[in-house]
Amino acid sequence: MNSKCLIQTPSSHKGKRKAILFSTDTELEATEIVRYYRSRFQIEFLFRDARQYTGLGDCQSPKKEALTFHFNASMTALNLLKLQGRKGAEKRDDHVISIQRLKIRKFNQYLIDRIISLLDFQPTSIKLHPEYQRLIDYGAIAA
Repeated sequence: MNSKCLIQTPSSHKGKRKAILFSTDTELEATEIVRYYRSRFQIEFLFRDARQYTGLGDCQSPKKEALTFHFNASMTALNLLKLQGRKGAEKRDDHVISIQRLKIRKFNQYLIDRIISLLDFQPTSIKLHPEYQRLIDYGAIAA
């Protein structure tokens, strides 16, 4: 079996990073191999995040229609989370979107709002406080 190997050093990264990529298609261009590998990893991350955070594997129905609906709902929820993360990343000048970070921030925001409502505090004065955002970011992983 013939295989093709590529060692790549991206110029966009500081320092030298190398990757050894293989393909059984000897006619394939090196840039195409890189493109396929990048796409593959993006797809793997998509399914990993969908399983971990939006319940992709939690449907127990044997019906095709129910499974299709569940898979679509899970992927839609993930896409909406990524869209929301992208909007937040623009504000922070961040390039990495972490679903775990979004999950922690949403939980913290829910918990703070719940405490505010149970203790009958004024939500506007608390939400305008400079430390409010720090409380929401508490425990969030810096991606």
